[in-house]
Amino acid sequence: MSSLNRATAASHLERASGMLASATIERMQQRLSWFRGMNPQDRSWIGLVAQTFIAAFVAWFRDPGVGPVFTADVLGTAPRELTRKVTLHQTVEMIRIGIEVVEERVDDIVPAADVATVREAVLLYSREIAFGAAEVYARAAEMRGAWDARLEALIVDAVLRGETDEAVRSRVAALGWSETTQVLVVVGRTPVGDAEAGVELIRRDARHARLDVLTGVQGDRLIVILGGAKDPHKAASGFAAHFGPGPVVYSPVVPDLLAASGAARAAIAGYRAAPAWLDAPRPVAAEELLPERALSDDAHARRQLVTDVFAPLADTGPVLLETLAAFFENGGSVEATARMLFVHANTVRYRLRRITELTGYAPSNPRHAYTLRIALTLGRLHAHGEPESE
Repeated sequence: MSSLNRATAASHLERASGMLASATIERMQQRLSWFRGMNPQDRSWIGLVAQTFIAAFVAWFRDPGVGPVFTADVLGTAPRELTRKVTLHQTVEMIRIGIEVVEERVDDIVPAADVATVREAVLLYSREIAFGAAEVYARAAEMRGAWDARLEALIVDAVLRGETDEAVRSRVAALGWSETTQVLVVVGRTPVGDAEAGVELIRRDARHARLDVLTGVQGDRLIVILGGAKDPHKAASGFAAHFGPGPVVYSPVVPDLLAASGAARAAIAGYRAAPAWLDAPRPVAAEELLPERALSDDAHARRQLVTDVFAPLADTGPVLLETLAAFFENGGSVEATARMLFVHANTVRYRLRRITELTGYAPSNPRHAYTLRIALTLGRLHAHGEPESE
């Protein structure tokens, strides 16, 4: 096509650009429900975008040497708020309708000899615009993803420092965290290799399980905060495979994110102490690591063993504590304990059952016995005024 013929066809297109833009808006009104649902101001901005799209095509058709004008420039006529409202799919729909209108009306606009050339130019231009749109939205998604990652890291850090407040609640809402209860903290080693890939798998599985999730990578430690976890062991088990080698520890469930600092403290203390229990399951509850945590200078674990294990026994009087101590001194033998206390063996069995009922720990279970021994020792120290470090 000669430059003279191109200039003539471009002049015809330019004179018809207003009509083409109006026809495009009319068709969008007919076919696009999201466009009809916009307020009048936003629809007027979309109309301006349609005019800019057609005007940019005419300018490029007149002088193709400058290259197609990409979507960043086309959408640049609209305010930033509007570009956040219009999705990539909706942008493609707008482009498609604009192309349809131009192709349908081109026979009536340019000379017959130029119709094929104009249609070919429309296809080329629209292809470049579509690729440009994808690039713009991909760049925006990357920027949003980077911002979300920074915000998520700040929130997790606030939870770990115990600085959760209403500001954290508003920030986490921006990440899509719903007002869920039953919040759980899981701690383990950062995945080997591409840590971000492992984090993405956690986010994917959380979506499938309909759980809210926040993640934070702190060196070789990965923190995962889950919302809506009704069964803590089941929830933690669903993500254990995405952590690196070593123990995976989950906290007790707390009511909401504002109360998650205590849960995070328990999970981290459990993670630090977990290597002392060689046969610990994966994942393991922080509550199951109370003796190791107490020995690793976790004051909260020591207090919990005293208040939840020793104190209920002490409140019943000296009998259960004496029976428990004698049972341990006699290597877990009921008969030997009965002889030492001058009681019947069935009396010892009854007392051991009472200890289990009051504490949740069975003295005959080796793991439970270990916990009871530590609680008994700490309780005696506490009763004699041994000061606790924080």
